[in-house]
Amino acid sequence: MKIVNLIENTEGCSGCASEHGLSFYIETKKHKLLVDTGATDAFIRNAKMLGVDLKAVDTVILSHGHYDHGGGLPAFIKINSKAKIYIRTAAFGNFYHKGHKSERYIGIAPEIQSYPQVVFVEGNLKIDEELLLFTNVTGRRLWPSGNRSLKRKEGESYIQDDFSHEQYLVIRCEGKEVLVSGCAHNGILNILDACKKLLGREPDVAVSGFHMMQHHGYTEENLAVIRETAEELKKWQTRFYTGHCTDQIPFETMKEVMGDQLIYVHSGDIIEL
Repeated sequence: MKIVNLIENTEGCSGCASEHGLSFYIETKKHKLLVDTGATDAFIRNAKMLGVDLKAVDTVILSHGHYDHGGGLPAFIKINSKAKIYIRTAAFGNFYHKGHKSERYIGIAPEIQSYPQVVFVEGNLKIDEELLLFTNVTGRRLWPSGNRSLKRKEGESYIQDDFSHEQYLVIRCEGKEVLVSGCAHNGILNILDACKKLLGREPDVAVSGFHMMQHHGYTEENLAVIRETAEELKKWQTRFYTGHCTDQIPFETMKEVMGDQLIYVHSGDIIEL
């Protein structure tokens, strides 16, 4: 199995473009997949640089309904109109980042709903023997504090996003079970717990952002939660690949605890499993 990070917040050694967004290209025995499409069409330019043929992609998974993961979908559709696109029905909510003095729409383009290749997902879904989607993670153990500014607008009111629009992919290939998430808004530990319950075992590999980024600096409370999360992840027999919304300071903090169990993937980096 090969996983290529087509776009992420930091530039990799390949010289690929970077942006606040995430997109993975994944090759298995049966599939050529995209998990998320970044914020813009930059992932398409990176794919060309990396020799990835996006016209050959047969399946797209949108991890959740935020622009930095689905903003590139309209551009992808122009070059590939055949791939099925699996999206949670709830992903078309009216999502906002709301600070003390500002608000910003962070949802995806509503017209995506009308694409004929879109498959709306309500709950867990077994696509085939290789691909399994699961959702409805409700635990709140060590829930990322950055979620508190992420809201769903209903009328004139802003309601805390419960991230029911988030879904997770398990890939079963070559004797391995690989968990792929986007931002892990529901908390990576809660997602792992749900994954283990579903599979009956721990995944061999997890590829996910951890949503620990703080735009106004890190308090001791933030860092304590990050360290505690790392200590809990260290107990798992899983190798973790992360980036995007994890951010550099949290990654370095977690790396001190987890060592080689935790790896950062930049734009253009390739994971061979």
